[in-house]
Amino acid sequence: MALKIIIDGYNLLMTSDRFRRDFIDSFEETRNRFIENLYNYKKLKGHDITVVFDGWKSGYMTEKREVIKGIKIVYSRRGEKADEVIKRMVGNGDFSTVVTSDRDVANFVSRHGAVVISSGEFEESLAMAEFSAMKGKAEEDDFEVILTTKKKGNPRRLPKSERRKQQRLKKL
Repeated sequence: MALKIIIDGYNLLMTSDRFRRDFIDSFEETRNRFIENLYNYKKLKGHDITVVFDGWKSGYMTEKREVIKGIKIVYSRRGEKADEVIKRMVGNGDFSTVVTSDRDVANFVSRHGAVVISSGEFEESLAMAEFSAMKGKAEEDDFEVILTTKKKGNPRRLPKSERRKQQRLKKL
């Protein structure tokens, strides 16, 4: 089952050591390299990926959407932050997994029943996919853990939200 993932674009790029180093050279080139990495990840995993970038300082007057190599890219309109676009998309029930390290966005997403993956955790999955693509091997299919309600519960068991997050991380 393919996940619907929305990524807070600049949040991930600015928290990533790998991408942040390249921001000094060329802002646009870094963004293009990031999209290329996402394309390799999408080929390997098959997830539906949308990346939202800020356009609030120098963006377009209206929200701009485009698709590059199967990756949906959204630029927020001038005066609107990517956080607001992500919240609106999640509020509409469009996405099941959101990648961000922004605490405000993460809290909003969790309240609306979607799973939050930190930018660092997702970057690890992205790096593994990139490594697998370079080697030419597809990762083995992850098995899904089926949770039942037959047991009354283990006091050491993680909360349901954490278990859902762990399952999503396994799929990434």
